[in-house]
Amino acid sequence: MRIGIPQEIMNMEGRVALGPTGAGTLVAEGHEVIVQAGAGAGSSIADSEYEAQGARIVATAEEAWAADMVLKVKEPLPAEYPFLRADLILFTYLHLASSRECTQALLSAGTTSIAYETVLDARGGLPLLTPMSQVAGRLAVQEGAHHLMSSKGGRGVLLGGVPGTAPAKVVVLGGGQVGASSVAIAQGLRASVTVLDLDPAVLARFDDLYQGNVRTLISDPMTIEAELIDADLVIGAVLVAGAKAPTLVSEELVARMKKGSVLVDVAIDQGGCFAPSRKTSHEDPTYLVHDSLFYCVPNMPGAVANTSTRALTSATLPYVRAIAEAGVDGAVEKHPGLAPGLMTRGGALLSEPVREAFPDLPG
Repeated sequence: MRIGIPQEIMNMEGRVALGPTGAGTLVAEGHEVIVQAGAGAGSSIADSEYEAQGARIVATAEEAWAADMVLKVKEPLPAEYPFLRADLILFTYLHLASSRECTQALLSAGTTSIAYETVLDARGGLPLLTPMSQVAGRLAVQEGAHHLMSSKGGRGVLLGGVPGTAPAKVVVLGGGQVGASSVAIAQGLRASVTVLDLDPAVLARFDDLYQGNVRTLISDPMTIEAELIDADLVIGAVLVAGAKAPTLVSEELVARMKKGSVLVDVAIDQGGCFAPSRKTSHEDPTYLVHDSLFYCVPNMPGAVANTSTRALTSATLPYVRAIAEAGVDGAVEKHPGLAPGLMTRGGALLSEPVREAFPDLPG
């Protein structure tokens, strides 16, 4: 199979969908790997490293997209829609429930698309979403702490405080992979941390792990309101796999939060969990809503592209090898958890959560 790796074109997206070692593995198994020149530069990977593993470097995106299967990190952007076609397999993060435009482009082209974020493992986990969730969760606290500084328009609060002063209050909405990573970093920096989740068992794990040093609360509208009014930093870490994120925070509530508080919406890929959320970029990451700063960058892990690329490609490679060897149907037989990742095929929309978001599209 010919496997193409185009350069990502999203704003300041430095990740690449396959590292040199992965390329070498595929070449050794008899496949052709085509890499667009400079695709790995943002992850500190030179073209020569791919060439040393037997990959072929091409000058243009068009040449990389001409492969049988294209591996990407982010969903196709409008400039890439002309490359979509019926005999193409596209394997990437898609988040279609928040993008009618991208969904329609894939359907119109007849492309077979597989979303990293809804592939399941044998335990029902999300093996291709987990590494990026862990990166995003850690970064959410790092970015939140950065934007809490007075020079960035924040409250001027140091996350961990110092002796004789109170630490910042950090509220994490959601106790999944993103939330767990956020809690770990915020608690490690000595902030006062509260995590909210719907599942008592999830909260029990936090309580056991941190021996009562992290507050755990069942998530409901009244509790969210009470916690956010007093919060310095809020991390939106909710996920409904493949579906649009639930809106947990109204603009009216934001209006009553502390001046200079910061809200980081890690769920922005799936539409965001704060009502005023809208996508931003690494270049211009924040905007003001009433007196609070919103950070809503959809490709947060791209800020640490080298780490993110290594984590992502290690997770995706077994599935890529299976598709390259046996096609989509054969790969699903070997890895049944690939089936929930199938989004579109032959002009039909296969994902139930995306069908719920866009019921008028062909399914």
